[in-house]
Amino acid sequence: MPNPLSEQAQRRVIVALIVALIAFGVYFFVSGFGDDEEGRAAPEGEQGGREGQGTAESPDDFSTVEPSPMPTTGDEDIDVLDWFPFSEDELLAAGATAREFGEAYGTIDYSEGPEDYFAGMEELATDEYAEVLSETTRAGAFWDEGSEAEAVAEGRAEVESVRTYGGDSITFVVEVQSITETADSAFDEELGEFAVTVTSEGQGWQVHDFQPADAGQYGEE
Repeated sequence: MPNPLSEQAQRRVIVALIVALIAFGVYFFVSGFGDDEEGRAAPEGEQGGREGQGTAESPDDFSTVEPSPMPTTGDEDIDVLDWFPFSEDELLAAGATAREFGEAYGTIDYSEGPEDYFAGMEELATDEYAEVLSETTRAGAFWDEGSEAEAVAEGRAEVESVRTYGGDSITFVVEVQSITETADSAFDEELGEFAVTVTSEGQGWQVHDFQPADAGQYGEE
């Protein structure tokens, strides 16, 4: 079929197509570059949108909160008694009761009856402990030993340390002696260390428990 267009016309059509293709390509190139710029700017725009939604706030949106540091005490100003739930006078009174009980335990006169021996300790004990004091193995055994040795001895005691304490009780470690005036040579003057637990009763302190230190109470029980 013969070509209806002349050779010159065909060239014009081809040139026009080429120009159109070039223009089309330039358009897409420029359009794509513009989209990239918008994409890079999008996070800032999105952030602005989130701020509008209240999901991100600037420091100016928060009220200023002043720090309130706790007061501290310098090492040179520390009073360790403040760490106890007792005053110094209470600790001294409680320790005195524990010491007096140890002295009463070590004081013995074989010529008197056992009730006199236990009376000195019962006066310092709680009502509950006083009722069983004469039945406790250690106190009863010491009386039997002293009477058998025909001992007349004076008790001596010294508070060595605080073992533990509770809200209204303190357990002291007390060293006890029984210094004899006359006794069998087998009588042991060194009675050892004892755990003496005292409790606050009214305005004073009373003994709640008395045992050898290696078996005595370790707290409020």
